[in-house]
Amino acid sequence: MTISAEKEAMILRLYHVERWRCGTIATQLHCHHTTVFRVLKEAGLPRHRPVIRPAEVDQYLPFVQRTLETYPDLTASRLYGMVQERGYKGSSSHFRHMIALHRPRKAAEAFLRLRTLPGEQGQVDWAHFGHIEIGKARRPLMAFVMVLSYSRDIYLRFFLDARMENFLRGHAGAFNAWNGLPRVLLYDNLKSAVLERHGDAIRFHPTLLAFAGHYRFEPRPVAVARGNEKGRVERAIRHIREAFFIARKFKDLDDLNAQAEQWCRNQAADRPCPEDRTMTVRQVFAQEQPMLLPLPTNPYPIEEQIAAKVGKTPYVRFDLNDYSVPHTHVRCTLTVRADLAQVRIFDAATMIASHRRSYDRDQQIEDPRHLKALVAVKREARQHRGLNSLTRAVPACQKLMIHAAERGANIGAITNAMLKLLDLYGATELQAAVEDALQAGASHSRSVHVALERRRIARGAPPPVETRLPEHVRKKDTVVQPHKLDRYDQLTSAGNDDE
Repeated sequence: MTISAEKEAMILRLYHVERWRCGTIATQLHCHHTTVFRVLKEAGLPRHRPVIRPAEVDQYLPFVQRTLETYPDLTASRLYGMVQERGYKGSSSHFRHMIALHRPRKAAEAFLRLRTLPGEQGQVDWAHFGHIEIGKARRPLMAFVMVLSYSRDIYLRFFLDARMENFLRGHAGAFNAWNGLPRVLLYDNLKSAVLERHGDAIRFHPTLLAFAGHYRFEPRPVAVARGNEKGRVERAIRHIREAFFIARKFKDLDDLNAQAEQWCRNQAADRPCPEDRTMTVRQVFAQEQPMLLPLPTNPYPIEEQIAAKVGKTPYVRFDLNDYSVPHTHVRCTLTVRADLAQVRIFDAATMIASHRRSYDRDQQIEDPRHLKALVAVKREARQHRGLNSLTRAVPACQKLMIHAAERGANIGAITNAMLKLLDLYGATELQAAVEDALQAGASHSRSVHVALERRRIARGAPPPVETRLPEHVRKKDTVVQPHKLDRYDQLTSAGNDDE
C-alpha cells in the first residue's frame, strides 16, 4: 500500500519521538500495521525496545527458592509474610504470581494399569446426588455404587442417608442382584469401613467385619489419597451422573430406584466393556458370574436398632418422627428396630408396637388402639375422682350410686350430672334432694333434679344460674385438713431438753 510522504513522516515522528506502539499508530492513522512496519524498516532506524526495569521481588527470589527447596509445600501467603518481614513492599497478588512461576513442580507419576481375575474384586463407594424433599423433611440423596472390576457390571441403589445400615443394605442388594459376590471389596477410607488408620495399621468398623465374615469376602481399603486404586467405581459414578441421573424425572425414592434397576440391567449392561471393546458388559458378566462366591443360605439381618426413652406422653422419637406405644410403657426405655418400610418397638424381647416408617419430619404415627386405651383409662380415672368428691360432699350419693349400679345405669353420666347439680344448688340442698329421691325409690339424676326444683319453688328462691369460674377460684374454698398441734409441742420440748 502506497502512502503519502506526510503520513510516512508522521509515522516516524510518532514512533521515535512520541514512543507510540506500532499497533497504536496503525489504529490512529487508519492504515494496516504491516504498512507501519514497512515504513520503519525502509527508514533504516533501529526500533526502540521497552525498558525492562528490575522487579522489586527479584532481589528476594534467591531466598524464596532456597525456602521452597526445603519446604516445597509452603503456602504463598506464608512466604509473603516472610519477605515482608525482610523489607518487601510489593503487593500480595504480584508476589503470588511470581511464586507460582518459581515453585518447584512435582515429577509426573506413572501408573500401572490394574487388571483383575474374574470374580476376584469389586469396588464400592457412596456418591452424593443433592437432596430430596419429603413433606417437611429435606433429606440427602445418596447413591450406593458397587462395580465388578472384571466385567464392570454396575449395581446402583439410592438411599436417604449414608448410615451403616444402608451401607450394608446396598451390599446385600448387589449380592442378590448378581447371585454371588467377589472375593475382595475395595473401599476408600470412609467411616463405614475404616474407623481409624495410621499407615498400614487399620481398625475396621466391627459391623462391617461381622457382615464380611457372614458373606466370606475380604474388605480391603485403598491407600490414602490413592483414588486411582478404585478408579473403576469412580468412573462408574461419573457415568451414572452423565448417562442416568442428569435430567432424570422421578416421583419418589421408590420410582428412582426402579428406574436405576432398569438402567443397570439394560443400558449399562449393553455398553462396551472397557477391557474388551468387542464384547458388552452383559457378555463379560456372563463369563464372570460362575466365578463369584456363592451366597450363604441365610441372609444377614440388617436393621437399625436404637434405645429410646418414653416420656410422659406415649411416644418414642425415631428418625425425626414420633411413634405411639401403649400408655403402660411411659417413663420406660424401649428398643426401636427399623427397616426401610417398618418400625417395630420392643420391651425386652416382646414387640409392643409396629408402624409404617415415615420419612417426613415431625409427624405423629399413631396406632388407634393405643390412644383408645389411654382415653378409656383417663375417662375411668375422671369418673373415680368425680365420684369420690361427690360422695365426700353428699354422703347420700353413695347409696344412690349403689341403686343405680344395681339397675345397670351409666355411673359416669350420673356422676357428671350430680356434680353439676352440686355446683348449682350446694351440698345441703343436694343431700336433702337425694334423700327425697331415695325415699321415692328413684335412683337417677333427673329425679334428684326434680326434687331440687320442688324444694326451690317451695322456698320461693330464684332459679340457679350456672357460673363458670376458673379452676383456681373454684378450689379456693377447698377444706384443708389441719395438722395436730401437739407435734409442735413435741418439737419445743425436744429443744428444751437439748439446752
